[in-house]
Amino acid sequence: MNRVTAILGTKYPIIQGAMQYVANGKLAAAVSEAGGLGVVAAGGISSEQLITEINIVRKLTQKQFAVNLNLQYKNVPELVKTVIEQGVKIITTGAGTPKYYMDDLKKAGIKVIPVVPNLKIAQKIEKLGVDAVIAEGMEAGAHIGQNSSLVLWPQIVQNLSIPVIAAGGIATRAGVKAAFDLGCEGVQSGTVFSVCSESPVSDQWREAIYQNNNEPATLALGMPAIRVLNTARAQKITQKNLSQAELMNNLNQDFMTAFKDKNVENGVIFAGEDVNLIHQKQSAQQIINELAQGLEK
Repeated sequence: MNRVTAILGTKYPIIQGAMQYVANGKLAAAVSEAGGLGVVAAGGISSEQLITEINIVRKLTQKQFAVNLNLQYKNVPELVKTVIEQGVKIITTGAGTPKYYMDDLKKAGIKVIPVVPNLKIAQKIEKLGVDAVIAEGMEAGAHIGQNSSLVLWPQIVQNLSIPVIAAGGIATRAGVKAAFDLGCEGVQSGTVFSVCSESPVSDQWREAIYQNNNEPATLALGMPAIRVLNTARAQKITQKNLSQAELMNNLNQDFMTAFKDKNVENGVIFAGEDVNLIHQKQSAQQIINELAQGLEK
């Protein structure tokens, strides 16, 4: 046991990333049951939908899980209330500061673990009284910062007193070992779990990940950057002179084309640079087993 497993109440200090719409109750339950911390992504869904996903997790496992709050959504206050009422014990946060909700969350005994992209933000977040931070390097999928993992992780470790959980490009035991060698006490992986057996993505989506063996593995679009798989649609978007609002509107629509309509080449897949390390379908248990081997001294 280390400080992260003590906070999470899990066998391993391994967290599944909060991928919007992909990180549902079934996926979260599978990861938690395997010994990690499964996370339900609440971004883009209603409180009623979140309750449904929480109930799915609890039906499938008795083990600890978390909810992720994407703080850019207008219904976050309602989601915070739901998380408290549902007795969720851990939340991760992204796309903003949780400071407006810390009092209520702490009164409810909830562990708060924000995702941070740089040292300056990490130091501000620590002062809020959070339990740990997830330091996410630019190798990650979707919204990314400007710092690479190998520089970001040790920089934050050296300047914070709370546990640092590494994220960004981790899909194998070697990535886990590297994170711990740099002083981190846990890891978060997203892309590798997005294509596991229990994930809701289509087989077409999975094949796009498995066969992505050519450089560039992913494209970073806009500012702030958003990392996506190098599909035909993603390449087409890069050739347009779109405003940030137009880009986000396109990406949201194109994501649903890939996710819901299973039309991968005409859609957008959010994925990290570690796609070139992922080549076959595995269960959440197999992925946890692989990552856990990087924890061995």
